[in-house]
Amino acid sequence: MVLLIENQWRSLMELKEVIGNRRSIRYFQPWRPVEKEKIHVMLEAARRASRAVNAPFYRIVVMERDELTPEQREGLRTPTTTTDLELAPLFMFWFIDPTAPNRGPKTLKQLVDVGALNASHGWSHAYVDETVFPLVLQPLMKNELVAATLAACEAGFAMTQAMLAAVDEGLGVCLHAFQFEAIKDVMKAPEHLIPIWVLEVGYPAEDPLTGGQRPREPLAETCF
Repeated sequence: MVLLIENQWRSLMELKEVIGNRRSIRYFQPWRPVEKEKIHVMLEAARRASRAVNAPFYRIVVMERDELTPEQREGLRTPTTTTDLELAPLFMFWFIDPTAPNRGPKTLKQLVDVGALNASHGWSHAYVDETVFPLVLQPLMKNELVAATLAACEAGFAMTQAMLAAVDEGLGVCLHAFQFEAIKDVMKAPEHLIPIWVLEVGYPAEDPLTGGQRPREPLAETCF
């Protein structure tokens, strides 16, 4: 029991260290590819993130830098997406899917079946079909702004876990905006998918801890 507690505490301290050490990296080693095993760790971390109604609100397209032509990379640029676009060896393009609640009945029933949504709390397949879908999910789907906002929040949870997993694997990451229409043209993405971020991934060519913690407001200004 003591060993179990010690191991749990060690894992907790490691998590705190990863959170504390994460920085937005803008200098990468462009010649050094990211191993497929580490990419999988990031994607698995994203897949395991908390998500409303257990539905997949996002899609991720993983591309190595050289899979895009120089012209295509140039087309992605914004005023804030500059040299690091040429340095990062790997891109993860994130799209949100506001239609995900349509799959809510199926995914919620999966949670009922494994006991995550308990009968003691009133959950059943019938409750999903007769109450949750018509009174919660259908009204949500009718409000496009709310559906897109929910999807963006859900994608944010997954992105955060992917970024922390990357840091834990010794990688650097940086979230960037990009020219959305350019990437939709390149990837021929379905119309209902909305691009939101590109996550640049690679081995840092800078010390992530240089300069210490980035400026942040005191907790008292944002937490009440």
